[in-house]
Amino acid sequence: METQKFSYDNKITKAFAYATMLWSVVGFLVGLVVASLLFIPALPELFFGSEGAELAKSQGFLGYGRLRMLHTSAVIYAFVGNGIFTGFYYSIQRLLKTRTVDILAWIHFWAWQLIIVLVAVTFLLGISTSKEYSEHEWPIDLIVAVVWVLFGLIMFIAIAQRRVSHMYVAVWFYIATWVGITLLWVFNNLAIPLDADILHPKSYSVYAGVQDAMVQWWFGHNAVAFFLTTPVLGLMYYYLPKAANRPVFSYKLSIIHFWSLIFIYMWAGPHHLIYTSLPGWAQMLGTTFSIMLIAPSWGGMLNGLLTLRGAWDKVREDPILKMFVVAVTCYGMSTFEGPLLATKTLNKIGHFTDWVIGHVHIGALGWNGFLIFGMLYFIIPRIFKTKLYSIKLANWHFWLGTLGIILYAIPMYMSGFTQGLTWKQFNPDGTLATKNFLETVTSLRFFFIFRFIGGVLYLSGAVLLIINIIATVRKGSFVANEEAEAPALNLLPKKGENEKTHSWLERMPLFFSIIAFVALAAGGAVEVIPTVFVESNIPKISSVKPYTPLELEGRDLYIREGCNACHSQMIRPFRDEVVRYGEYSKAGEYIYDRPFLWGSKRTGPDLQREGGKNPDSWHFTHMLDPRETSPGSIMPRYPWLIYNKLDVAKTKSKLELMKNWFNVPYEQKDIDNYEANIAAQAKKIVTSIFNDRPDYKAGFEASAKAEGDAFVPLEQREIVALIAYLQRLGTDIKKTEVQTASN
Repeated sequence: METQKFSYDNKITKAFAYATMLWSVVGFLVGLVVASLLFIPALPELFFGSEGAELAKSQGFLGYGRLRMLHTSAVIYAFVGNGIFTGFYYSIQRLLKTRTVDILAWIHFWAWQLIIVLVAVTFLLGISTSKEYSEHEWPIDLIVAVVWVLFGLIMFIAIAQRRVSHMYVAVWFYIATWVGITLLWVFNNLAIPLDADILHPKSYSVYAGVQDAMVQWWFGHNAVAFFLTTPVLGLMYYYLPKAANRPVFSYKLSIIHFWSLIFIYMWAGPHHLIYTSLPGWAQMLGTTFSIMLIAPSWGGMLNGLLTLRGAWDKVREDPILKMFVVAVTCYGMSTFEGPLLATKTLNKIGHFTDWVIGHVHIGALGWNGFLIFGMLYFIIPRIFKTKLYSIKLANWHFWLGTLGIILYAIPMYMSGFTQGLTWKQFNPDGTLATKNFLETVTSLRFFFIFRFIGGVLYLSGAVLLIINIIATVRKGSFVANEEAEAPALNLLPKKGENEKTHSWLERMPLFFSIIAFVALAAGGAVEVIPTVFVESNIPKISSVKPYTPLELEGRDLYIREGCNACHSQMIRPFRDEVVRYGEYSKAGEYIYDRPFLWGSKRTGPDLQREGGKNPDSWHFTHMLDPRETSPGSIMPRYPWLIYNKLDVAKTKSKLELMKNWFNVPYEQKDIDNYEANIAAQAKKIVTSIFNDRPDYKAGFEASAKAEGDAFVPLEQREIVALIAYLQRLGTDIKKTEVQTASN
């Protein structure tokens, strides 16, 4: 058989590795800023000034809602994404004994970095859709789709040109990652752009309310599954055996792990919506399949840890193996905890609390972070033909990172337990023990501080990695094209007489991918299609009306500022929530909500029944300085809303889009007279504010005299639109006596 000579491309691996290290620091630093805002809410004032006019100049650049989106995307798509591609390009070439296409790989690299920069800029400017883990507006969604297709093309070309017959288990997970994310990205991001303006993009989801929630968390949960889990499992199956110099513990367990995991995962998304307005049958499926997920997840964890059999003596000395062990252990912990949180018993305590934040970061910092760190320590010395500069520094990184994870997670668990249990506590006379939501918030301050310290330690470990890698690179000699040779592949597509079915399937990438697609699509089809198309799942409520033009603009401002990062709009059918917030939420309330804004965490109280609870002047003051209305509040200030003129240039287009694309029952006369409608509603709000606060009226009158023709009346400012939206929330539903789930 002919032996062919070729070379591996290490240049692309090096590029992605450097990008991984760069974005890790950016993502972690932004995370620290976000964490600090929870106990130093006045932090932006240190940079921009404490006066309203001074702080307004920031335009929310350091707003909590915007930074939180930036942090999650920087860690998921920039740090972990680049880390996955680093490991992919190094491993796929060696597993398939071929070279990836250079030009395509470099287009992939630079396009991915461009996406990250565009995401950062748009989020800081307040351009987002609010859909968790997928907040990017439509132009970026399209670019991501094109680049993801390119990544798949690179992978499948390499598979087609391989010089080995069977695809190793790591390649299975790479294929499932590509198929799964393609499916999820397309259906979750279906939206109608308002216009073709790519510099100021705005779109509205094709799904509304409950349907949007179902699709979003089908995506949100499975983005964790197929971007943060399956590709990292592929890395585990390659790098852990390589580092330990041991074969994978069980080939059969790998098969069971792979197919059961990709089939079951897609069904588990609704566990993010337990006790919400989602149909009960969908919630039940989410819980059932989440519990089933324990088996394949722990099968993969055990397959990884047992691969180290006979090599545990190496773990004591090798920081790479130390990191892999902690990573796989954290994978096991988070995939056990997730199903527990999906049960109704624990979900009613843990949902909307910091418990979920702790859970997520065990996976992100422990599983994703440590596996990628270990992988970088493995790859860089090999492509530079040298040894790691300092084992001692790597061990310091390991211990700092491990301590950082512990100091991050434990305070978040304690904070979550405090929130979940305190919110539900009643006095003997039947009144809420904590009538003011703020009482809970102020009690969590020290948990937030310890979480910040844990983040600092974790970032310090990442900095040590960068120092160690730089020193390693300097003393090594880079091998851009690593020479290799392998016999040419003589592939026989026909199944051998004694060949097992899965062994044959490993030689047939097309059939393998098709079967993987069917396994992946099944869960989504069963859960999403009925929710979207069966009308009886979303009962109509005759009193629920569309948003007025001013309220619609206010809702878009709410999304721009990322208010859903801290406030939910979903009252669950519990006694404590009904007493605290009002009547529990109904599916029919959300039929005009594009996108849905149920939120996933309550740093602040639920707002679903906010309408009419406080006067307009209270909301005005609250946005100007939350500490004035709510002493001890950690909510950031939003003075730019008071200074900015409301842009209504596209309001008519928004109303027409809602009517023409989504059959929202706007009458044409209301659309044509939108300016008059806005002016009338705004005037009522401003009159109410000035009646309650004559000092505000005097201040605006003084500004009008000083500014002359440049003065913008309060009626035309953004704050009025936001107040209109907040005062609308929940007012379509009248109070009635309701049945509630037991506490």
